[in-house]
Amino acid sequence: MTVHDNGPKPNAFDLEAATVENTNYRTVAWTGIYLQVTLMSIPPGSSIGLEVHHETDQFIRLDAGQGRATLGPSKDDLDYQVDVSDGWSVQVPAGTWHDIINTGDEDMRLYVVYAPVHHAPGIVQATAEDAERDEESGRDEPPAWSVQPATREPNETA
Repeated sequence: MTVHDNGPKPNAFDLEAATVENTNYRTVAWTGIYLQVTLMSIPPGSSIGLEVHHETDQFIRLDAGQGRATLGPSKDDLDYQVDVSDGWSVQVPAGTWHDIINTGDEDMRLYVVYAPVHHAPGIVQATAEDAERDEESGRDEPPAWSVQPATREPNETA
């Protein structure tokens, strides 16, 4: 299944099928003015990467595989941990350090809803290294037409 990010226009697609079929680390599926939907595929033993988004809430749902969600007030205090699998969701409040580690033997497939928009519209990153490179180069920035916080505190990774 191919998804096309048509920006802040009406859109519809089979989210579960697109999520399960996505083989890229990250594919931005739809970008609105206030929120964004991305698809992710995480190989066994890998993770989304320990990070914090100071001004972004996230809704994460697994559609395949299994993992361990770790969240907390600092990268050294991940006091909330839960095993997750197909059908589970994780809600990440802004300012919360978080990671989801693939603990299974198959790719973990999930989608993430960011509010506000967090990535460049339609960007596809085959690997976590591609995503990191795009973020460092400034290629992966929210569009100017999206609504962003007045003061944008940079995200952090561990």
